[in-house]
Amino acid sequence: MVANKRRDTKSELALRSILHSRGLRFRVDCSPMKGVRSRADIVFTKAKIAVFVDGCFWHGCPEHFIMPKTNTDYWLFGRAFR
Repeated sequence: MVANKRRDTKSELALRSILHSRGLRFRVDCSPMKGVRSRADIVFTKAKIAVFVDGCFWHGCPEHFIMPKTNTDYWLFGRAFR
């Protein structure tokens, strides 16, 4: 998991480019609310909207998902609850 980028993935950059070209302004990689430890990929602060851009690994895309070679039981068990 060390090789996975925290921000500025291809899908994030594409979405941000579209949003920005349409005149929307937002914050990148920030906490959506005070006291929340997670960080949203895109946050529209005035509208109070947080956007999380998950890649193929997290949603199990049938075309791009590759099961990790190590700790397979953990990933199989965890995927059952998504």
